[in-house]
Amino acid sequence: MLKSAIGGLSRVANTLAIAANIAGTCMVLALVVILNVDVVARGVFNAPLKGTYEIVQLSVVFIVFLQLADVVRVDRLTRSDGFLNLLHSRKPGLTANLRRIINAISAIFMGLIAYIMFPEFLKMWGTQDFFGIPGVFTVPWWPIKLVIASGSALACLIFALKVVSAQERPKLVRVPEHDDTSAGGPQI
Repeated sequence: MLKSAIGGLSRVANTLAIAANIAGTCMVLALVVILNVDVVARGVFNAPLKGTYEIVQLSVVFIVFLQLADVVRVDRLTRSDGFLNLLHSRKPGLTANLRRIINAISAIFMGLIAYIMFPEFLKMWGTQDFFGIPGVFTVPWWPIKLVIASGSALACLIFALKVVSAQERPKLVRVPEHDDTSAGGPQI
């Protein structure tokens, strides 16, 4: 019963993480378009796109926290695993426990970020405070606070699921070895 509940929660969390990652990727593409439009508008028409600076600032926060949970899900969060990878061949049980401890500490930190940011989101929702220059370009603060809180909460959940599921070792990405001397050159 508990195992199926954890499996169901894991599927929901993974689906949400993938969807948020897709939204973050779309945000990157939108940012590229906005920056190109601004460059062309500045160069050709001598009229920069209003709010580009603010949009870039906000987009970076959106991108990081929208993609955070999926990065955690696929074990691509930047950290040094060299020691754990060396230790795994000699003491796999100890290594698995150390990974669980690291994931638990990470879950705690992500949970604290979500815990701190959710009241900030509620405050900004109520006050409708904005970011930017009045009369030129303004954006409300609450979407940013919501993305930070929800992205951190989802990353916390995924870290916690990794602790509960006792993931032994992340799968390492290996570059396939190939023979450059074969006919046709290197294979990609």
